[in-house]
Amino acid sequence: MKTVITMFVLLCMTSIQAQKFNGKATYKTSQKSNIKIDANQEGMTDKMQEELQKRLQKMNQKTFILEFDKTKSVYKQEESLAAPKVSSGFNQVRVVQFGSGSGKGSIYYKDTQEKRYTNQTEIMGKVFLIKDELPKYKWEMSTETKNIGQYTCYKATYSKEVENKNISFINGETKEEIVKETVVTTAWYTLQVPISNGPKNYQGLPGLILEINDGKNLIVCTEIIINPSEVIKIEEPKKGKVVSQKKYDEIQNKKSKEMLEKFKSRNGFDVGNGVNIKIGG
Repeated sequence: MKTVITMFVLLCMTSIQAQKFNGKATYKTSQKSNIKIDANQEGMTDKMQEELQKRLQKMNQKTFILEFDKTKSVYKQEESLAAPKVSSGFNQVRVVQFGSGSGKGSIYYKDTQEKRYTNQTEIMGKVFLIKDELPKYKWEMSTETKNIGQYTCYKATYSKEVENKNISFINGETKEEIVKETVVTTAWYTLQVPISNGPKNYQGLPGLILEINDGKNLIVCTEIIINPSEVIKIEEPKKGKVVSQKKYDEIQNKKSKEMLEKFKSRNGFDVGNGVNIKIGG
């Protein structure tokens, strides 16, 4: 009888611990810029070209927080003060970003049990609530391992054909080129945090994804806190016009084209003795 009671208590404790399971993971992101400026552009020196690319790269280095329990999560950019402007040889270098769907102010909610997501984001001040099914990744598992911090991680990959838009500036004119390519995305996940989740919309592996690399975007986990002392509330965002991912993409592409045309009419791409570049995305 005593043995039965002991087993019952242990089962109850295990159940309670499972219910309380939650955590917080911090991710650092970086992205390669697809903006190119003609090396022979009048007024554009090698030093200016290098400085511009450094600025673009620095802009794309961000910190995101993933708060999670067993089946739900919220992924959003960490709040921080704006970085001070750095003086340089440029009259002005201003990059306007819009409609990325995963930037500052965006809230990405996932329910891996119900296989759906809700992404609260905005385009030029208008708030949207994207509701759709989670993507299904055909992960190819590997026995290859590496350590990320104190966690042993396993490698998984998947391939997908995508269309990328490359934007070039040549003699004050913009050139857009659509390039089809096969992108191989590599994920590193750990069984030490046994949840099928990860940054952004990534999920579907038997452990938390700590690193994602698709060749242009790199996301790396720098810290994990399991069952933190502060209460974690995972709430689905509710503000914004409800649209599907397909509809949102259509709106985003339309607004992107309108913005590019608007900047063109204002000579936003002119390169003179200084550089004045205004480009979205």
